[in-house]
Amino acid sequence: MIKARRPSLGPNRSSSAESGDLWVFGYGSLMWRPGFDYIERHGALVYGWRRSLCIYSHIYRGTPERPGLVLGLDRGGACHGVAFRVAEARREATMDYLRQRELVTSVYIERNVLAHLVDRTKVRALTYVADRHHPQYAGFLERERLLSLVRGGAGQSGPNADYVLNTEAHLKESGVLDPTLEWLAAQLRRA
Repeated sequence: MIKARRPSLGPNRSSSAESGDLWVFGYGSLMWRPGFDYIERHGALVYGWRRSLCIYSHIYRGTPERPGLVLGLDRGGACHGVAFRVAEARREATMDYLRQRELVTSVYIERNVLAHLVDRTKVRALTYVADRHHPQYAGFLERERLLSLVRGGAGQSGPNADYVLNTEAHLKESGVLDPTLEWLAAQLRRA
């Protein structure tokens, strides 16, 4: 695991933002349910990573016997998401919370990525990427297999279908198109 470090902020950020505040990049449920206090929220784009339903969920949206699927940042492409600025005073508590939430089965790797905010400012943001060597890494799955897993998955945070529908709805509200999530949401609404 890479330790989070003080973000290197672009020259357009105010001195208050450079004082040790933490930036967090969310691309899935963190966008619509961050679970931590923040002082700014911006649309953001990260290059070199793409949003993918590539993680078998054994706790939050499935079980080991009936896994669901959740999003991970996988290598390649680009990903639209949300960047949150957390005040320096909440930095450590937020990082502790995120580690408890995201690293529960070690399928994610903590990383700092360069996030391009909608105002063209660049910030270093903490995020969680898929560990391709972990047994819960699903890799690329055909749409019908995705649908089967999502329909069958339910875990501590509820049905896997709710996760996909919430994420797709939030992306659509933000003007972000994700063809795979849109197709899955349409199939789930028909059921």
